[in-house]
Amino acid sequence: MSLRNQLVTVFGGSGFIGRYVVQKLAQQGARVRVAIRRPDEGLFLKPMGAVGQIDIVQANIRMPMSVQQAVQGADAVINCVGILYERGAQKFPAVQARGAEVIALCAREAGVKKMVHVSAIGADADSGSDYAKSKAAGEAGVRRQMPQAAIIRPSVVFGPEDDFFNRFAAMAAMTPALPLVDGGETKLQPVYVGDVATAIVAALMDDAAAGQIYELGGPKVYSMKEIMQLTLAAIHKKRLLLPVPGALLKPLAFALELQPLFAPPITRDQIELLKADNVVSEGAKGLKDLGIEQPTPVEGLIETYLYRYRRGGGKFEPRFS
Repeated sequence: MSLRNQLVTVFGGSGFIGRYVVQKLAQQGARVRVAIRRPDEGLFLKPMGAVGQIDIVQANIRMPMSVQQAVQGADAVINCVGILYERGAQKFPAVQARGAEVIALCAREAGVKKMVHVSAIGADADSGSDYAKSKAAGEAGVRRQMPQAAIIRPSVVFGPEDDFFNRFAAMAAMTPALPLVDGGETKLQPVYVGDVATAIVAALMDDAAAGQIYELGGPKVYSMKEIMQLTLAAIHKKRLLLPVPGALLKPLAFALELQPLFAPPITRDQIELLKADNVVSEGAKGLKDLGIEQPTPVEGLIETYLYRYRRGGGKFEPRFS
């Protein structure tokens, strides 16, 4: 399916993954309607396309009428909406479970034929994590309304605006030690945001992707301890890596969740998530099935945006072999 002149509505298009998806769609010649809660926060997307190619509209997935308006006349819909922690009315069940189903329902009623839904590796109705349970509920809701939707499950996504490596680098810049939850043995498979966006657009264009589930992971699996070591090397800092039982961290995480001034560096729910590995399942469809033969590695890329956490701001100096 060619996307040229097709109208694609992207929910969450101003978010971390969404902004890359919008750019990829524009490069394919699609007309892009970006549906977000605060349209003024998406104006930076407009220069990614030609004049008039990218339109920003207001939509709140907790308000079905606004979703109905956002999908009217669309040829395809992509849902990139997701939250990493709960705050105010933004709760996991409302955003990642009911919200996902509302988008799929409104898309079906509007006659939209194609949809891609972004979920996450680890989505599990039986998980101890509310995040993982809501992701599983969102997938089930999308399937009820649009069985032909392609579901994308990335592992931890990294890139310049990420809330992963940036978070640990910021912590290392302020504290003498970094906690390793339950020893830091949990396995992760970080995947580059550009590769995720390419995969999402590829799934939209490929008719064979309808109804399929794709698990996206980068070229290498790391333990949390190795992730911390990579982060410290990128920012030229030495910090104590302190193994801490998750149960002992939960009271501190609870206190950080209660304060309203900044995003909590860790939550009780994220501690629950770290009890299970976050890697591509054996035999699962993945990046290769969507045409990405050489996923982007962590090494060599995180230095290009974490250098600002070096002492004095540092300077990024690319190394040539």
